[in-house]
Amino acid sequence: MDKSFEKYQKRRLQSSYLSVIISISLVLFLIGVLGLFVIKAKSITEHFKEKVTMTIFLNDNAAKNDVEILKAELKKAAYTKSVIYISKKEAAQKYSEEIGEDFIKFLGDNPLKNAIDLSLKSAFVTPEKMAEIEKKLLNRSIIAEVSYDKPLIELLTKNITRLSFWMLIFSGVFTLIAVVLINSSIRLSVYSKRFTIKTMQMVGATKGFIRTPFIWKSVQLGILGAVVSILGIVAFILYINKTIPELEMLSDYEMLGILFIAIIVLGVLITGVSTFFATQRFLNLRTDELYY
Repeated sequence: MDKSFEKYQKRRLQSSYLSVIISISLVLFLIGVLGLFVIKAKSITEHFKEKVTMTIFLNDNAAKNDVEILKAELKKAAYTKSVIYISKKEAAQKYSEEIGEDFIKFLGDNPLKNAIDLSLKSAFVTPEKMAEIEKKLLNRSIIAEVSYDKPLIELLTKNITRLSFWMLIFSGVFTLIAVVLINSSIRLSVYSKRFTIKTMQMVGATKGFIRTPFIWKSVQLGILGAVVSILGIVAFILYINKTIPELEMLSDYEMLGILFIAIIVLGVLITGVSTFFATQRFLNLRTDELYY
């Protein structure tokens, strides 16, 4: 009977430890992913900004030499990421493929213009800077029109600012949730041993002597939970890097190392502090209060 009860208690204790590890790893994983996006926020915003294209339409009478000079100047410009020349013939062919018929046969002439697709560096993708670039380009006699999605640029700029703000808010909220959830799991784990704590105290053990093994065990669980969450984050990073390589999730090993160390420190800190206060609470209770 004693052996059966001992086995039951052991299984119960292992189940308690497992639930603590799972709680810690899940919460730290969410915090780690959020921290990852905070770290990579610049790369993410740059990725979306540099997808914006400014199309420069050229006059039909533009000399080939002047067009080459313009292309060379654009490639050297501080704001340029890439320059792609699209002839009116190529544009017509692409448009015909999109609509599924040869519109030139219907119209009798190609109404499209030779154009240059200009991709800008992310720092210059703002309403003010793009308007300034547009104004300078329109001063060139060979340029007929400059086109880009102005409402999209304004919306993108506003949303990036809002996103940065809300990411900071969510970081704070998730950290608070982490503390509450992990603290609850630790308290439940310590609660299951409240009678052991009180027995040790009654035979003369000091509070520090009683607390130390509990705190050390919780710290071990915190480290284990942090390691599990880091493995999950690494798998997440590899998946994102394969799916969207432009984000360069693996480009900054130093920042990733700092993130992983921060996760381990957070796991150790939360579990250690939670266990200290949980054991302190039961140490201060009277024997008859342990049943409530």
